Amino acid sequence: MGIDDKAEISVQHHLGAAKEGTSKLTHDRQLEREGQKDQAAAGMKEAGEKAKDAAADIGENIRNAARKLKDGFSK
Repeated sequence: MGIDDKAEISVQHHLGAAKEGTSKLTHDRQLEREGQKDQAAAGMKEAGEKAKDAAADIGENIRNAARKLKDGFSK
């Protein structure tokens, strides 16, 4: 996950938390739901980015294993 992705997710999470906190002071149920929705969306984005990173790591591990196997047969 790149720094831009991390920053965007963090901002979305914190804005959602701020909305939820403000809603408790103003007793605004709609704002509270918006804040919760923003935080949930940030969590989903973070999970997606982690899944992409894990998939990239798996691909790299497979490529490395294939190279080692090929090198072993070449000797």
